[in-house]
Amino acid sequence: MQCDICAKKKATVHLTEIVDEQMSEMHLCEECARQKSSQMEQQFGLADLLAGLGDFGKQLKDAEKVNIQCSNCAMSYDDFRKFGRLGCNKCYDSFKTHLSTLLKKIHGSNQHFGKSPVRIPQEERRKIESLQDLKNHLMQAIQMEDFEKAAQLRDKIREIEEKGSV
Repeated sequence: MQCDICAKKKATVHLTEIVDEQMSEMHLCEECARQKSSQMEQQFGLADLLAGLGDFGKQLKDAEKVNIQCSNCAMSYDDFRKFGRLGCNKCYDSFKTHLSTLLKKIHGSNQHFGKSPVRIPQEERRKIESLQDLKNHLMQAIQMEDFEKAAQLRDKIREIEEKGSV
């Protein structure tokens, strides 16, 4: 089967589009599929992607409405739900409890386990890593039901976080 767009190469990608309950099929070569993919990324934004994830796009009943606003940029959680973008870095703190489940759905976790940015000084990076190690040990202590050790680790983590060293 030949590519529907260029008609030169063999179609290796098969797309089915459903628009207004009308189904159309496209058979594309790899190159044309890449071009079509970049067009689709521009057409559909992050809000559309997020709306497809479980309960994120559902309309909430009045009783379930969340009236939270970011203290820094005044963006409401409802606006975030509409646009799929946060207004500033403080929005993460303002909407933390509601973003947690969304981040778990997208990434499989609501904690960062990747690399640290290169621009962080080495000393600061060590502090962050040691704090993350303490948090990991805390989770292990809780799982092993060693609550005395968990309490000690919790207090140590609080002390470090209150000092503002991380």
